[in-house]
Amino acid sequence: MLIAFNKPYGVLSQFSGDGSANRTLAEFGFPPRIYPIGRLDADSEGLLLLSDEPALNTLLLHPRRAHRRVYWVQVEGIPGAEDLRQLSRGVVIQGKKTLPCRASLLEPPPDLPPRQPPIRFRKTVPDAWIALELVEGKNRQVRRMTAAVGLPTLRLFRVRIGNFEARDLPPGKWRVLEAAERTRVLAAPA
Repeated sequence: MLIAFNKPYGVLSQFSGDGSANRTLAEFGFPPRIYPIGRLDADSEGLLLLSDEPALNTLLLHPRRAHRRVYWVQVEGIPGAEDLRQLSRGVVIQGKKTLPCRASLLEPPPDLPPRQPPIRFRKTVPDAWIALELVEGKNRQVRRMTAAVGLPTLRLFRVRIGNFEARDLPPGKWRVLEAAERTRVLAAPA
């Protein structure tokens, strides 16, 4: 079974608490023996897959498989062409260079439901949205990548895994994927 879940802000990608005020996956009524494939930090939102099939973890997450994940990132500041080139080539975070990726400015900004709580807004500091398509997933990688080029992340939303997007799922909702959707999740990179 493969489940798509639109993880809201403030929810851990685990079923047990960590002592923080964050909610856990246990609140959302998932079937028994399901576990998350990968993670989204509590302060990140969007598509999280869950399954009862252990083999999917390696298939979808190992960088050697080059399985694509797309993130929409609201950043503080306006990225220039050189910022996007740096992100695309890979940046050094925690002493290691990230794999090359695709980075582009999102114009117009994506139409997402408002985040609760809302992101901080500063009249004197502009913000912009970028899309990052990665094939690896180090701890807090997207946030560290944007910070490395001087563009702190304000909001982070994973929109796609493989060729599957779950835009029809409201925050906090989940559903079991149909065969055709599962095929799009597992699709090889283009």
